[in-house]
Parts: sequence; C-alpha cells; structure tokens
Amino acid sequence: MKVAIGGPLKLGFRPWVEGLENVPAEGPAILASNHLSFSDSFFLPAVLDRKVTFIAKAEYFTSPGVKGKLTAAFFKGVGQLPVDRSGGRGAGEAAIKSGIEVLERGELFGIYPEGTRSPDGRLYRGKPGGLARVALATGAPVLPVAMIDTEKIQPPGKVMPKLMRPGIKIGEPLDFSRYHGMEQDRFVLRAVTDEVMYEIMKLSGQEYVDEYATAAKRRLSDAAKAEKEAEKKAEKAAAAAEKERSGA
Repeated sequence: MKVAIGGPLKLGFRPWVEGLENVPAEGPAILASNHLSFSDSFFLPAVLDRKVTFIAKAEYFTSPGVKGKLTAAFFKGVGQLPVDRSGGRGAGEAAIKSGIEVLERGELFGIYPEGTRSPDGRLYRGKPGGLARVALATGAPVLPVAMIDTEKIQPPGKVMPKLMRPGIKIGEPLDFSRYHGMEQDRFVLRAVTDEVMYEIMKLSGQEYVDEYATAAKRRLSDAAKAEKEAEKKAEKAAAAAEKERSGA
C-alpha cells in the first residue's frame, strides 16, 4: 500500500497534515476519524509511517471470479480487515473483537465513530458501542482525526476523483483510563464517545448534528423517494388533463 498506493496519492493529491507528532512511534493507539469519503481509508494510512488497520465488510474478500480476487487483494494490501456481519449482533460485535485483536498486537486501529459516511459533510453523533468499548477494553489512547475536504475529491457515487489537496488533522491522544472496567456502562460509553466527537469537531470545524448519520441517510432517502413519487403523480395528472383537453 505504501509503495503502490500511498506514493501516488501523496504525489498526485499532496495532502497536508497537522499533528503527525501525536501518533506514537510504537505501541497500540486508536485513530478515531470523521468520515467524509471512501478515500478516507487511503489518505490517512498514506501519510503515516505505521500501518493502520481498518475494518471492512467480509463481502469484499469473498466475492467470486477474477474481479473478486483482485478486490480481496486490494483490500488486504491497504490494511482492511474482513468483518463477518452475520450472526446475532452483526458487525458491531465483530468490529469490537477485531479492534481489540489489532491493538493487543501493538498496532494502530482506525475507526469511524459515526458508523458510516456523512451524507452532507456535517459531523454526526458517534455510535457508542465500537470506539468506546475497544478503548476501555484495551486501555489504548484515542487520537481524534479530522479529514478535510475529502468529500470534495470523491463525493458519494463518484468513481473518478478530482485532483485537489485534502487535509488531515491529528489531535493529541485522549486517555480514558479513568473508566477502566466500565465498558459495560452505557452512560460511560456515551460520555467517552461524545468527548471524542467533540475533539473531532474542534479539529474539523464541521457543524455538529446530534443525530446518527444512518438515520439522516434514511430520512434523506425517504424524502428523495417521496419527491420522485410526487413528480410522477404530477406528470400523470398533467398527462390526464392534456388528454382530456385534446378529447374535448
């Protein structure tokens, strides 16, 4: 990844970075980032000397055929870890287990507390399960990260990226050792997550929305469907009126 993808990314897009000194030279740490674009998982590892492991759905690694094998090789090469979303509690428990394993090996674990990409460039409420539980279970420091302008480079649904400079801000590590042994307390999980999201907001300058991004996406999708239905009804009504006038 560092040679085949990282080099061309840095050469072509010239990302600027602040706070590299906050990333430990060795030992476990969690990089908790906002999520604006598919390319976030490539730009952040590209500017670091150490490997960062993110999680990805298992389907990326198990698709059949030549394309499937190439896709699997690509995601393995960029440090993505397959997570099986089947089972009782799905991706959440699998992500937590995977994150703990990565950190116990003394490596860097990357996670997006929002759980999905922002639908409109704003910062949404962090999900308390994954990030907080992994941090409290391992004692690893949490580094808030802000990706800047990556949504402008590759907006959702766009395949070809636009050449422009993205930014990456890495904040000072957050220590949650005061909550050791309290990873089952939902109020503690909420407090830890909110503290991290506040630091990300300060770094990114994004407007904060006290709503989960998944709920916002559903709402926007439902609104778009309703608008399309309204347009179809209006077109049918107009066609019927025109037919009636022609008959008259």
